Amino acid sequence: MLQNQLLFLVDDDLDDHEIFKSALVKVDEALELITAINGYEALKVLSTATILPDYIFVDLNMPRMGGVQFLKEIKQMDNLKNIPVIIYSTSSNPGDIAKTKELGAVLFVTKPSRFSELCSFLQSLVHNNEQVL
Repeated sequence: MLQNQLLFLVDDDLDDHEIFKSALVKVDEALELITAINGYEALKVLSTATILPDYIFVDLNMPRMGGVQFLKEIKQMDNLKNIPVIIYSTSSNPGDIAKTKELGAVLFVTKPSRFSELCSFLQSLVHNNEQVL
């Protein structure tokens, strides 16, 4: 069992929230997840959080504030800038990958098409983060 880790998923697709949560439970029930539906809401959650997440997963295309703008915002905040941000998107555009890495994302993950692939990725991340990041 892992030391409790907190992950934050910022994605406007509620089905993706459920899939991600199910994958986390399969990997380790001690993992906790908080969610937001866009970058604006995520900033509100983070501004009042008593415990900061270990990882933030961010979709690129969301209403109100997308992933790129969210990434720019948190990398300017002293209390948030060191949290690893992982872009979690359907995009595999090399331009998106380069831009988000330049802005401080530690990883760019194209959303897996299979549940088992998501579970494998999350397993590797939370158990062997130094090898994944």
